[in-house]
Amino acid sequence: MPADYRLPDGSCDCHVHIYGPYDRFPMVQEGRFTPAQPNPVESLFAMWESIGVSRGVIVHALGAGPDNEVTLDALRRFPDRLRGVAVLQPDVTDRRLNEMTDAGFKGARINMLRQDGKPVSSGGMDFEGLKAIAPRLAERGWHAQLWIETGDLDELAPILEKLPLNFVIDHMGRTMADKGVEFRGFQTFCERLKDGRYWCKLSGADRNTRKGTPYDDTERFMEALVQANSDRLVWGSDWPHVGHTPQTLPAENDLLRMFIKCVPDESIRRKILVDNPVRLYGF
Repeated sequence: MPADYRLPDGSCDCHVHIYGPYDRFPMVQEGRFTPAQPNPVESLFAMWESIGVSRGVIVHALGAGPDNEVTLDALRRFPDRLRGVAVLQPDVTDRRLNEMTDAGFKGARINMLRQDGKPVSSGGMDFEGLKAIAPRLAERGWHAQLWIETGDLDELAPILEKLPLNFVIDHMGRTMADKGVEFRGFQTFCERLKDGRYWCKLSGADRNTRKGTPYDDTERFMEALVQANSDRLVWGSDWPHVGHTPQTLPAENDLLRMFIKCVPDESIRRKILVDNPVRLYGF
């Protein structure tokens, strides 16, 4: 990020994860996407202070436990600064949903991939579970946050859109940079952004790149999304960047530098960083 640039007051990081402390909130699985060292909410706040972010959205991590307790605890402690996205199962009780809604949870996380032509989940609730629980989520004003590639979304959208929910798409639609912005699924998603039911997170450049830092092969995707509908975009760092090696671990300032380059209009930056998160997450 340019040394002389300051993010607008109230800027929001809409995609982060927290882990631990492990003596209170033990991880339930080890591996690439669960860090060996804890990354508690206090470490998150320290990172935000270093880049000028004041609030944000914790996306509950699959490795942080199925009960959402580490995220629930953080939301209750810092209600003015935090909102949450949960990992649920369809048998969750209404009492638990009400408790989570009151604490500031706003969405349910669904990781959708395609295998053998069928929608499946890589963790958490699958598509059949989402269908079962969708009416109860809608009653509470929640959305479905989808980890899905834009080509797969293009195929599944007619089914998804029968649900009474809005959808937040992770990481610029997870379209790898070498497919190009002309890729049909990505172009169709840009059109869907205009209908009011979809949002997208300007995040994941480090995951979609084929070249690495400074992720300039993903810039055209971000620019295309901004051009499609800046009213339905939010920004996220994806801290603490689980799954990366020490050699590929992104720096938040590099991610922000790309965002500033791709969104040169200060009024649009403010919309994406401040105003849109207020509307989507209820800050």
